Amino acid sequence: MLSFDGAVVRASPACASPSARTHYIAPGAPASMPHPHQPPVPSTDRPALRGRAFVPFLLAAFVLLVSLGVTWLVAANARHTARSELENTFHYRARDLERLMADRMAVYEQVLQGTRGFLRGSVDISRADFAQYYGVLRLNERFPGFEALGIATIVDPARLAAHEAQVRAEGYPGYAVTPAGRRDLLTAIAHIQPLTRRNLRAFGYDMYSEPTRRAAMDAARDTGRAASTAKLTLVQEGAAGDSAPQSGFLMYVPVYRAGQAHATVEQRRAAIVGWVYAPFRTADLMHGLGGEHAADLEVALYDGRTQAVEALLYRSGGAAGAGVSTRRPLFARNALLDNAGRPWTLAIRSSPAFEAGLERGPGRAIAFGGAGLGLLLAFIVWLLATERRRALQLAGAMTVELRASRDRIDAERARIRLILQNAYDAFVAVDPSGCVTDWNAQACALFGWKEEEALGRDAIALLVPAGQREEERACLKRFAASGACARLSGPYETTALDRHGQEIPVEVAITALPTARGHGVTAFVRDIRPRRDAEARERHRQQRLDEARGALLRSQKLEAVGKLTGGVAHDFNNILHIISVNVQLMLRHGEGERKRLLGIGDAVERGKKLSAQLLAFARRQPLHPSVVSLAQLIERMDTLLHRAAGDAIAIRFAIPPGLWHALVDPNQLENVLLNLVINARDAMDGQGSIVIALDNLAVAPGDALADTGIAPGEFVTVAVRDTGSGMPPDVMERAFEPFFTTKPEGKGTGLGLSMAHGFAEQSGGHIRLASTPGAGTTVTLYLPRALQETADPLSAPAPH
Repeated sequence: MLSFDGAVVRASPACASPSARTHYIAPGAPASMPHPHQPPVPSTDRPALRGRAFVPFLLAAFVLLVSLGVTWLVAANARHTARSELENTFHYRARDLERLMADRMAVYEQVLQGTRGFLRGSVDISRADFAQYYGVLRLNERFPGFEALGIATIVDPARLAAHEAQVRAEGYPGYAVTPAGRRDLLTAIAHIQPLTRRNLRAFGYDMYSEPTRRAAMDAARDTGRAASTAKLTLVQEGAAGDSAPQSGFLMYVPVYRAGQAHATVEQRRAAIVGWVYAPFRTADLMHGLGGEHAADLEVALYDGRTQAVEALLYRSGGAAGAGVSTRRPLFARNALLDNAGRPWTLAIRSSPAFEAGLERGPGRAIAFGGAGLGLLLAFIVWLLATERRRALQLAGAMTVELRASRDRIDAERARIRLILQNAYDAFVAVDPSGCVTDWNAQACALFGWKEEEALGRDAIALLVPAGQREEERACLKRFAASGACARLSGPYETTALDRHGQEIPVEVAITALPTARGHGVTAFVRDIRPRRDAEARERHRQQRLDEARGALLRSQKLEAVGKLTGGVAHDFNNILHIISVNVQLMLRHGEGERKRLLGIGDAVERGKKLSAQLLAFARRQPLHPSVVSLAQLIERMDTLLHRAAGDAIAIRFAIPPGLWHALVDPNQLENVLLNLVINARDAMDGQGSIVIALDNLAVAPGDALADTGIAPGEFVTVAVRDTGSGMPPDVMERAFEPFFTTKPEGKGTGLGLSMAHGFAEQSGGHIRLASTPGAGTTVTLYLPRALQETADPLSAPAPH
């Protein structure tokens, strides 16, 4: 713009030169006044006039070039911003897909672990019981890709004929262990559900005879944990009338003989009786993971750490055996997943449909608009450039207009948002003198003693009730000398003490541990309080089925309530919108009813706030995530938080240096923090203190936090701690339910924690609640870390 003004100033003297400003003077007019109609110019001045005639064209061309240049810069900047926004959206959705994939495989592994618990160390289960168990789980309806649930039983080669005859007598005349031949170890798929035509192809198959399956079965047996196979083709594939074969894999969980120790590899190999397993078709497994944005991502899944064609398990939009795509995507992301000890590589690429969003950005509109404006400016300059004063005024006006246009384009660009989103039993070892030598984490949880507190302590004084100690001490002394004890034959039930002196009914399985000083004891201790009143095997089994059904229903409760509240909130919001519009129209023309209408309008606003809270819980509110500095956000909210807490409550902040930036919606985060402070204030009855602590947190796959359901990754945590009355366990269990509140009627809607839960989950983070009655409550938000190092200056929430 400065060059444009400079050009006008430089051109002005030429326009004002005497040779270029010859005027015809009308008779009687002042000599300084030009006549409105200029007569033909004398021939001696024609060269000067021709030179001056080029000036408007030069000015117009210069204005056009400057306008096009500015337009190009603005359009390029807008395209760069749109690309950055699109890249953030891609990474957000890719991380969400990684989390969903890891969650789905963890659930499948838990299904196999639950089936192993159902078997209780024996694979001799009736087919009717196993079919009923499978029917209760409804795996084929709720777990995509879960082809079947089966039991691989170890068959003694000497009893092969008897085994086949027994199964045939149960109604399967064609049953046989395949493939035929002599082998040192035989296994057979003796149970499989559902008994479809496809799964009957695998009935009786010896999976241990095939190297890929055998490797995974050995790994599960030796480690005691779940293990997956490499890529393979399932035995079920290839049945007539089936769809095209898919790549697949199998997951195994070992089953050890009840009452037999399996602490070491040798013990596990001696105690193994079979495996619980599940075959998976990879394409079915991946179905539906992308949700409504599945078309935005091209997904490929490889078995192993490399993206080799022969290791390809699944590719979206094509067969698993297809070659690597030659298209170069705009964005790409690779992730290494752990599938029960088997590494998988998840390759995510942006799809053409997703990348097309870049072309729909504002860059093209800016380019066409700027070009049109430049042409218009050039035309106006050409029209008015013949008069110096008007040209200068017009140039100034056009400069202001062009700057205003640039400001409007910057404001439009600012409106474009950045969208970024684990031994079930206690183990105790005692030396011949009766001192504890080993103490595992489950023992810590069961008895309340930390490992460093229990080691070296007298086990009888630590765990045995006072009335039984003398008898147990005499028994231990005899056992240390001889190594003989009637209790070695299997598990027995007794009573143990925890740290607080409470008696716990337990089931103990002991084995002798020979040492140079005598025989020690190793014991697996299981808390049997949940099944203390059970008397028969059938009742045990039915209780476990009921518990499994209840667990599945509870896991879906919040999701179902969320969908319901989301739908209700949307319809309720539409009704409020209609009421609000009509009230505003009536306010313009009905002054007599203005007070009532204002009351109605206020009720509508409260309804809109309720609707927004319901949408937040249902994770359907519109979020505008951006890169946020939480330290700056807390600083801006200082006055607001103190005002909300009241003068009698002290608020302290703990903000470490080097705090990461978070990728969240700042306005919604501000509302969540305000709600948490208000809840803390109400829990303290107006007196006490609140601590708001911020910190960086990296969660690795093996961390304890990852076992609680928090996805591995980098987070910025926001913990709000109060010194209030705390929550009992029954209240904590329902704390995130909508409309559940312990406040008196009229003092709360019960949506504060529900809204915070929905906001955290929708933002790709997590929320956790910790409370002790009488000792206060801590609510911790885990917000995803932003990749950018600089906070978005436009992401600051509106001032209060």
